Amino acid sequence: MKLHNKIMLGLGLGAVAGVSANQLAADAAWLNWVNTNVANPVGQVFLRMLLMVVVPLVFASLTLGVAGLGDIRRIGKVGAKTLGYFALSTTISAVIGLLLVNLLNPGRGLDPAIQQQLFETYKGQAEGLSSGAAVGFGINTFVNVVPRNPVQAAANMDMLAIIFVSVMFGAALTLLPGEKTKPFLGVLEGLNEIVIKIIGFAMRLAPYGVFGLIFFTTSRFGWEILRSLGMYVFVVLLGLTIHAVFGVSALVRIFGGMNPLTYYKKIRNSIVTAFSTSSSSATLPTNLAVAEQELGISPTIAGFVLPIGSTMCMNGTALYEGVTVLFLAQVFGVDLSLGTQMIVVVLSVITAIGAAGVPGGSLPLIMLVLATVGVPPEGIAIILGVDRILDMARTTVNVAGDMSACVYVARAEGGWRPEMAEKAGGAPAVAP
Repeated sequence: MKLHNKIMLGLGLGAVAGVSANQLAADAAWLNWVNTNVANPVGQVFLRMLLMVVVPLVFASLTLGVAGLGDIRRIGKVGAKTLGYFALSTTISAVIGLLLVNLLNPGRGLDPAIQQQLFETYKGQAEGLSSGAAVGFGINTFVNVVPRNPVQAAANMDMLAIIFVSVMFGAALTLLPGEKTKPFLGVLEGLNEIVIKIIGFAMRLAPYGVFGLIFFTTSRFGWEILRSLGMYVFVVLLGLTIHAVFGVSALVRIFGGMNPLTYYKKIRNSIVTAFSTSSSSATLPTNLAVAEQELGISPTIAGFVLPIGSTMCMNGTALYEGVTVLFLAQVFGVDLSLGTQMIVVVLSVITAIGAAGVPGGSLPLIMLVLATVGVPPEGIAIILGVDRILDMARTTVNVAGDMSACVYVARAEGGWRPEMAEKAGGAPAVAP
């Protein structure tokens, strides 16, 4: 049985067993013993394996992503256009998620007593994880981004400070001679691969961890949690659909000068690969072939934009992270101000860059964002069982965003071959 099927089975069995236990023996001593000594510990081991790789994952991925741009002074406007497009498309996606959560309120409607019990249950497990960063929107938010001690920031899991240090390291690496930076880049690449392997180990425990976590939650809080979970899935899929149909399409039309219907027809192989693998990294070879053979984009442009995009252009992941954080805040009854929600959007965009391009790669980062805004990160247990289908959907949107960026940069920089542009249904190449 494939892993994602095992995870779904774990979710189903855990939910049925938990709801049944809640209905038949909610206050039984044996149920409390099972939760305390079996279900919750198994789930916590799984969650902690994810959480322990957060700092090396963010540092290695972001530093390599920035350093991968090459000499910033030499790349100039090509790099600026690429990164600008990534930031624009990812921000649009995250804002769509923010608006939908506030409009539909998928996590609201729980009994206040259940909300309080949820928060009390999980907040003890979250102690020490909160970064302590100011979540209000003000001048101190920007000042605190620059840490006095990077090691202390890492130990405290200060998310914004970790991101700042990573970006500074990556930028500095682009300005140094290659012979000096090669050893350090090799270490970072090795660290990144090690972290991805550890996430893979953790995901092998996922079926058992998900069973334990969902049983622990549903046996205590019953059917109400599952009802909210269904609304959460609906909101995520709705947001991803809106961004793909309207957001990416508008960007392709405005910046790429291409018919969106033709665009999606041309990249269908990339979409199928992304949906089936749930991995932007695994889809990269297909993306390169589609960009050159179907869209007529030059190998130089495709080879520059798409590898960076597979790491840094995470439209679907940003939307998913933002929706997940705000949904869980609603479930736990944590009221997030508009300023804090804007910080969630910023963190969703930035941490999406640091998410590993493998199934489940964004889960550790979501936990850290949750802790940053005062929501118990262990609350992610509520949504773990449905993550697989959402992972498939958001990876598809990630790849659609990558390819749209490639179309834009190719058109703007004259990397769209004229003989292929007409077949692709777009405007001829434009001079740089």
